[in-house]
Amino acid sequence: MISILIRRTISLIVTLLVVSLLIFTVMDLLPGDPAAIMLGTSASPDTLAALQHQLGLDQPLPIRYLAWLGGVLQGDLGQSYTYGVPVSGLILERLAVTLPLAVLAMVLSVAVAVPLGVQAARRHNGPFDAVAGVFSYVSIAVPAFWVGLLLIIAFSTMLGWLPAGGFPGWDAGLWPGLKALLLPAVALALPQAGVLTRVARAAVLDVMNEDFVRTARAKGLSEGTAIWRHAVPNALIPVVTMLGLQFTFLIAGAVLVENVFNLPGLGRLAFQALSQRDIAVMQDVVLFFSALVIVMNFLVDLAYLAIDPRLRAGAQ
Repeated sequence: MISILIRRTISLIVTLLVVSLLIFTVMDLLPGDPAAIMLGTSASPDTLAALQHQLGLDQPLPIRYLAWLGGVLQGDLGQSYTYGVPVSGLILERLAVTLPLAVLAMVLSVAVAVPLGVQAARRHNGPFDAVAGVFSYVSIAVPAFWVGLLLIIAFSTMLGWLPAGGFPGWDAGLWPGLKALLLPAVALALPQAGVLTRVARAAVLDVMNEDFVRTARAKGLSEGTAIWRHAVPNALIPVVTMLGLQFTFLIAGAVLVENVFNLPGLGRLAFQALSQRDIAVMQDVVLFFSALVIVMNFLVDLAYLAIDPRLRAGAQ
């Protein structure tokens, strides 16, 4: 098991390094000069050259990449060209909104999808299965930002129960913060619940007719107890896989929803950095998103090994 963990960790580190190089190279190829954008079109060539030297933009690409990578490894992500503050502080500040939003959306998605998928598998080809299928297809097809607009109209404009947008900050209290995140979390969770419902249903169907489930029924366990106690735990691997992928999507893919609800999260920060040509913020945010996806896949692989002993034997 230790040798497997060492190999996976080495693969994780190499992947992160390759991804960081690709991100830095692609960002460098984007048109436009950050120094020229900061100074404007009326800046003199001498002033422009001085700012380029101050920002290190006159250095060769390999030197700039190594300097940036060294700073990242030390926790120094550089300064924002637009805001003039450390990028690490910006990311942590925005993560305090995006991370709770993603966790809340994930909790809502699991709370709806897993019971729905299990019950659809129990009532395979029945009316409940058909209703669950319609819910899954519709929720996947409907864009999250459009769902967000409908939720604003229904629960903010018409009923006045929840705020239409903005974030008061966690200093205002837990409940005001959760109220501000509830509608965007529902908008994010709905498409993910549709996908997870199909995955849970298929996974439970695969194991419902296995010998250990039939043995549990033969021992006198009810259908529901046999499924929840024996079938569902053995159907967790595809569900865990999808949960890992969904969590990274909820964090990295919340750009539109955060803009619809005017939330100061990472997605909105990335959008603002792109529109302002703030390369320092852009490449650090993209690196954070990419590293999150890679690390989550790494953790999902470890979860596989912990759940299924057959995978540990195969890896050995």
